[in-house]
Amino acid sequence: MRVLLLGAGGQIGRELQRALAPIARVTALGRAQADFTDPRALAARLAGIEADFIVNAAAYTAVDRAEEEPALAFAVNAEAVAVLAERARALDAWLVHYSTDYVFDGRSTEAYGEADAPSPLGVYARSKRAGEEALVASGCRFLCLRTAWIYAAHGNNFLRTMLRIARTRDTLRVVDDQFGAPTGADLVADVTAHVLMALRRMGPSAERLAGFYHLAAGGSTSWFDYACYLLAQAESTGIPLRVLPAAVEPIATTEYRAAAPRPACSLLNSTRIRETFQLELPDWQPGVARTVRLLAECCP
Repeated sequence: MRVLLLGAGGQIGRELQRALAPIARVTALGRAQADFTDPRALAARLAGIEADFIVNAAAYTAVDRAEEEPALAFAVNAEAVAVLAERARALDAWLVHYSTDYVFDGRSTEAYGEADAPSPLGVYARSKRAGEEALVASGCRFLCLRTAWIYAAHGNNFLRTMLRIARTRDTLRVVDDQFGAPTGADLVADVTAHVLMALRRMGPSAERLAGFYHLAAGGSTSWFDYACYLLAQAESTGIPLRVLPAAVEPIATTEYRAAAPRPACSLLNSTRIRETFQLELPDWQPGVARTVRLLAECCP
């Protein structure tokens, strides 16, 4: 099985290199080898690469900065995705692409399912939805995996940011009226590897499985409770903290001055991917605890 992996240096991309290595011959391209900011150059770069699966973990994820860089956000999250879809169709390959809870407006009181209508609010959200629409319009065989609240022991994410702030500052204020399920990049990568193997085994009959799937850890929490939990885990592992869990201050979204709107509800219903591919998805807490322990061991 030949896999072309884009965005190999990001949070999900690095975990995908690990998860896919035992099951496929992987051509892994990072930002320096495949420039998503120039879709035309990207098309030329991919022209000579053969693959059975194209897995795209590259994305423009600077949610607030996107409000000032809409052209760049759309180039990476939509135009480049259209290039990948065209290449996948030319190769008769599957394209696996990752999208986001931000395609929904977050006003739901329940977890979003695949049948719920997208309603993106900010530039980043609209660019990601445009990428989804490019997949549908291309006619290629695709799986679009929507996920949310991604973290890893590497890269820029909420978990690492909270640990850094709690170690270096005297106060920590966190939004308590936005809800989701922290989802490890390792979980996303492992599920992706499982799905690719299933599609390969099924052969042509797998085409009926193409489309959108939600992929998130189980359970629900707020950013505030998430921060308190991960700091409690850090404290128990001996990571020195200046801000202890009990000292974290909850605030409302209205007090958090951000350029781009955030969905209040980021919960994704993962029933379809669990039932289709016979998966059990863990609740969010064990993965967060494991990542904190790993960071404690690597960077005491």
